[in-house]
Amino acid sequence: MSLPLNPRFAATFPPPVMEARRWLEAATFSKDRPLINVSQAAPVDAPPPALCKVIAEAALTQPESHLYGPVLGLPELRAEVANQWSVAYGGDIRADEVAITSGCNQAFAATIATLAGEGDEVILPTPWYFNHKMWLDMQGVKTVPLPTGETLLPEPDQAAKLVTPRTRAIVLVTPNNPGGVEYPAALVRAYANLCRRNNIALIVDETYRDFDSRTGAPHDLFTDPDWQDTLIQLYSFSKAYRLTGHRVGAMVAAPSRLAEAEKFLDTVTICPNQLGQIAALWGMRNLGDWLAGERLEILDRRTAITEGFSVLTGWRLLGCGAYFAYVEHPFEMNSDVVARKLVEDAAVLLLPGTMFTPENNPAGKRQLRIAFANIDRAGIGALFDRLKSVAL
Repeated sequence: MSLPLNPRFAATFPPPVMEARRWLEAATFSKDRPLINVSQAAPVDAPPPALCKVIAEAALTQPESHLYGPVLGLPELRAEVANQWSVAYGGDIRADEVAITSGCNQAFAATIATLAGEGDEVILPTPWYFNHKMWLDMQGVKTVPLPTGETLLPEPDQAAKLVTPRTRAIVLVTPNNPGGVEYPAALVRAYANLCRRNNIALIVDETYRDFDSRTGAPHDLFTDPDWQDTLIQLYSFSKAYRLTGHRVGAMVAAPSRLAEAEKFLDTVTICPNQLGQIAALWGMRNLGDWLAGERLEILDRRTAITEGFSVLTGWRLLGCGAYFAYVEHPFEMNSDVVARKLVEDAAVLLLPGTMFTPENNPAGKRQLRIAFANIDRAGIGALFDRLKSVAL
């Protein structure tokens, strides 16, 4: 007799990226047509050599880098985030309002752990970031979908109609994963006002803030002296400095909430990765120009994607930005079938919209996500050549 499983875990779906990778097990690819993998939003290159050297030297010369550190992160890194965010957003953020986490997903998990319990509700715009949905499922928190329509921008008036006495938070991801769209500052402010009126949290995940096409602050929420009453901001160092494997993220919130998050973090990982934090701190202090160049490269790839879809017959580009293009395919079959067949027929691995939408959602069946930051302009050209030739 097998041991019982937690029904809340069984009720959610398998990790989508891992599920997609399993599609490759029966596939074969040739030298002339290697796999184009645009399934996961992760840099494929190592950090810049200078940063690799910092990590190596820390491992060799700083014995404390191998020990447990503070649960909420290195004080120097917390202070650097506070200082740089204060400048970037025009607000006043203190080090004790910053926690460092083991990646942005853990920051989200810690945030929800401080906010919601069994039977509570959290509003997620759809298409959603699937790991957010999975965590809510596993915690017994009800996900309330907020459809965004063809603009992929969630309407505050529609969100207001979904708020109930059990609502604990609304989650915004901007620039958006999977949609790529950048939420206008006025839209983000409208959500902050909505959340404040209803005494619920506004969680703003800005994992891709470093690749926003706009200059200046993407919103003005931190200029409010009482931002801590409503806002919880999440961030990841993974994309900015190519530190995906080191697992370093951040949570910016009221100190009282971070004190509660500390309980969660202590029982899960005890502390964030020390070498990753050292790398993130050095990157923040020394790689500003390099990161600016990375941003320009991503923006150039975004332009290439936009140009390509403008001439691709039958396909429709719904959103494009940061690492992502979110598109509507022209085929009669559902997107999960299309995605599998693209592996076989075009040697392309991408994710179907069904992984980002509620079950049986008609929009998700027509949509696909392309993580184009994983390929350069030449790779984007090869991607369009293959999509043009597909007849499913």
